[in-house]
Formats: sequence, structure tokens, C-alpha cells
Amino acid sequence: MISESQELTTLPGANGVSVLLKYVLITPARNEAAFIEQTIQAVVNQTVLPMKWVIVSDGSTDGTDEIVNRYAALHNWIELVRLPERKERHFAGKVGAIDAGRARVVGLDYDIVGSLDADITVDEEYFEFLLGKFAGNPRLGVAGTPFREGERQYDYRFTSVEHVSGACQLFRKECFQDIGGYRAIKTGGIDTIAVITARMKGWETRSFLEKACMHHRQMGSAMSKGYGSVFKTGMQDYTHGIDPVWQTFRCMYQMTRRPILISGSYCLAGYLWAMATRMERPVSAEFMQFRKIEHRRRLRSFFRGLLPW
Repeated sequence: MISESQELTTLPGANGVSVLLKYVLITPARNEAAFIEQTIQAVVNQTVLPMKWVIVSDGSTDGTDEIVNRYAALHNWIELVRLPERKERHFAGKVGAIDAGRARVVGLDYDIVGSLDADITVDEEYFEFLLGKFAGNPRLGVAGTPFREGERQYDYRFTSVEHVSGACQLFRKECFQDIGGYRAIKTGGIDTIAVITARMKGWETRSFLEKACMHHRQMGSAMSKGYGSVFKTGMQDYTHGIDPVWQTFRCMYQMTRRPILISGSYCLAGYLWAMATRMERPVSAEFMQFRKIEHRRRLRSFFRGLLPW
């Protein structure tokens, strides 16, 4: 049974016209027992609840399923989907889990579909706030907020507000269908590719800085640790079509942050190594050209802002 807060969510749209929006959430979870309960509590306490929240346990062995089942017994809009255990860990597996969740909401009449990581917490009005942004802008295809790790957050001089973090991404249903969902790429970057593809299709994408979600697992710690992960990030930057001029300035900026020189140098080295070895790129030439144009435009805008006249 859908509660009143799920069924009758009326938000102010453009020109003061009320718009009824409904949303569903999908959470891929692989051995997230340390974090998922606080994520569940954050969603349960929302002022606007989802029609359905499918939590997909991707072969978890640490008690994740038991935690989810305990809450699913109390809230019939929460559903656990269990996938078989698998030895190999990669980002294509995350896409498979999201697709399994999408299959459980096919028959529902919703407007917005969200991908929410299992180690995220948000304030009580978080989803109501983002639904209001969709209601006010029919061209908004993807929306979210920055994420924080402790006191750290993206520097938006080098991260455009058009980027939406994969920690929590909300898609207009038509936009998600338009881009074909997430692409199953083992090396990652699935969230970035989805957002850029949405802009290529003519949709607007936006991170709203008025709010933030809290990320409780250090980014990248699930897959690799230390500077090896920074080197791999540089490799991924190349394979996913980042412009070399943009990458150079980006890594130079990273070199100014602690530990001085090291992180940015490893990232640039990974990029150059991938370039020298001609690593396979899973994105199209059209995608890379679109991304290059965006990066060059942002660089011009950045440097114009530094000029004293």
C-alpha cells in the first residue's frame, strides 16, 4: 500500500503551476553492512517518500541482506532483490544490479528514477528539494547535489555544476530512457558517461549546491587504495575521452594540494601511460568531441575570469 506522502506529492512547478511528481530509487549494495542502515534510515525519514525503493544485494555475504529485510518488513515500499555471488568485482556489476532494480519498477507510473549508493546519507528534505527542481524545469534530465567526505567537497572551479555525482543521481524517466540507462563498463565512470550523454541528447544536467549528501566510504576505497587508484583515475580519464589540455591543467591544480605534487603527478602519469599504450576507449568519437568542446569552453571561461579587465 502506498502512503499518502508517496501518492500525493504536489510540488510548485514553473509559473506557479502545481506538478505531481513520483519517484523510485534503486540502490546497488555489495557488502555494505557497515553503512546501509544509516542510508535506509535517511530515506525512511524523508518528507517525500519514494513509491518504491529496490535495494539490490549484489552477492553480499556480510549481513547486508538481513539489515535490508528488517526494514522491508516494516515498509512495504522497500524491496530486497538478491543477485548471486560473483568473484569478480567491477563497475559493470553495479550496472547489472541497477538493471535488476529497474526490472522491479517497470509497471509503476513514476516520473523520476534515482540511483542512490548504499553509503550515503541526506537530510530529511533532500528528495523533496530535488523533485521541486524537476517540477520547475521540464528540460532538467539529471539532478543531484555535491557529496561530502568529512570536510572535503569538490572544488567547483574545476568541477562544473553540470556534473552530477554518481553517489546520488536522479533522472527524469524520459531522459534515462533516452540515454539507454547506464553503460556496463568494467573500468568505471558509468555515472559521468550517463550525465554527459544526457547533455549530448539535449537535456540539462545540474548539481544544486544548496544541499549536499554525505559519503561515508572514502571514494575509491572499495576498488583500490593509495596512489595506485590515482594512477588508474588518470588512465580512466584518457579512456573516457577527457581532453589532454584540460587534463594537464586539472592535474597541475591537483599538484598544489596535499600531498604537494604527488597526487596530480600520479594522475597525469596514468593519463599519459594510457595515451602512450593506446588503451581502448569505450566511448564514441562523438562523445569525445562533445566532451572536448565542453572542456575547452570551461577553460576559456576560467581564464577570462582571472583577467583584471
